[in-house]
Order: sequence, then structure tokens, then C-alpha cells
Amino acid sequence: ALLDLSGTHQVKGMWKGSTTLPCTYTPSEGFTQQTLIWSLERDYSTSTVFRRDNSGDHVLLSQFRDRVSVPKHNPGDASLLIENLEIPDSGHYTCQVIWRSKNNSLITKEVTTTVKVVKVAATKPVIRAGELGLTVPAGASTSLTCVSSGSPPISYRWFRGAPGEKALLLSSQAELAWDSLQPSDAGKYYCEAENR
Repeated sequence: ALLDLSGTHQVKGMWKGSTTLPCTYTPSEGFTQQTLIWSLERDYSTSTVFRRDNSGDHVLLSQFRDRVSVPKHNPGDASLLIENLEIPDSGHYTCQVIWRSKNNSLITKEVTTTVKVVKVAATKPVIRAGELGLTVPAGASTSLTCVSSGSPPISYRWFRGAPGEKALLLSSQAELAWDSLQPSDAGKYYCEAENR
């Protein structure tokens, strides 16, 4: 397996997150890495994203400026790190490495990875039912807290009344608190959670 590039067929990245496209080989004596080129094929056209040669590292696509890098001091690691992923970053990325051998011949290998940038799966809030039927002595302090799972940001509202009836909005926080409970505070309360 002399100078074989290994990579991954497919990589999923989260929008605004970062992802690494693996491209590695085992350095072997008598071969020096001459050029590394990462290119992107999208909409039937191919363009060079990143190029490393004896003049240094070059990012050739402006959409990737300051967002892509390849490890510097790790021989055999040509993996591409893409940060702050955008939806248009999706596509087929090819890692091409060219080595020069002792007798000055060139060897080229490549490996292609498909990148799919996905938006975070949005989930609607689900409220966990709290204790039903709370008995608290008059004059005591207590609070009700609304807890829900789902994609943030989640906003909460507490109402007095029953869902579907005419209810009174008491709070736009997850917690509804009383310093000193009065008998008139007895009744039904419910919480609403909402996200985008």
C-alpha cells in the first residue's frame, strides 16, 4: 500500500459548524510531497479550493477565505478542515497529492469525499408534565418552572386559567414565582413553550 491516500466517502456537516475531510497517507522514504490540491465539484464545474506547494498555502476560492486549512506539521496528513460551514459548501471534494520520487518521477493519487451541509433538524418543544395538584400553605413562597426539550431558542409563557378558555398571561419567563401565596392564588395554571 505504497503512497495510498485514504479518505471517507461522505461527510455530513452541520450548518455553521465545522468538519474535517480526511485525506491521509503513510509518508515513505524517497518520496516527497510536491503539491496538494483540494478541489470542489459542484453544479458540474470544478474549482480549486486549496493548494499547497513549495511557495506555501493558497486558498483560491474567496468563499473559503479564512475558513479552510490543512494541518501544517503533520507529515502524511492532508486533511481539509472547513469551518463555519455554509449550505453552498456542499459538493464533491477531491484531495489530490503529487509526490516526487528520488529519480524525479511524479506520482499522483486522489480521493474524493462528498460533503453534505445540513441545517440542524428543528424539533418543536415538548413540555414535561410537572406535578399536578400542588398543595401549598398560605404565606409560603413557591414557583412553577416550565421545562421543555426542542431546538433553542425557546420562549415560555405562563397563564392562569385552562388552555382554550380565556386565560390571563402572568409571565413570559420559564419560571412563575410567588413570594407569599394567598388563598386567591388557588386555581389552574398552564405553561406554553414556543420556538421558531
